[in-house]
Amino acid sequence: MFRYTLMRLGIFVGCLVVVWGLVYSGIAPRGLGDSNYMWVVLLALVISAPISFVVLRGERDRASAQVVARVDRARANLERNRNQEDAVLDETAQGAPNQAS
Repeated sequence: MFRYTLMRLGIFVGCLVVVWGLVYSGIAPRGLGDSNYMWVVLLALVISAPISFVVLRGERDRASAQVVARVDRARANLERNRNQEDAVLDETAQGAPNQAS
């Protein structure tokens, strides 16, 4: 998961450098007024998203499999805890006499 995040951040930074170079060389248009930095960042985000989607498909699948495995382990642990609690409650209920009011 950490590897995927770093790879995604690397693609964004690469796009940011390329867009910054294009804007300041005059090839890509500048933003209006003081919005130039925001323009560069937004354009880099828009460009890096589809690149990450295509290039990091395999890494994203591996990260997803890790997350699914963690969720399955957590569910199994919760179910075991519930079963232990139920067993304790059943033993307590069997050992105690019925009290009718």
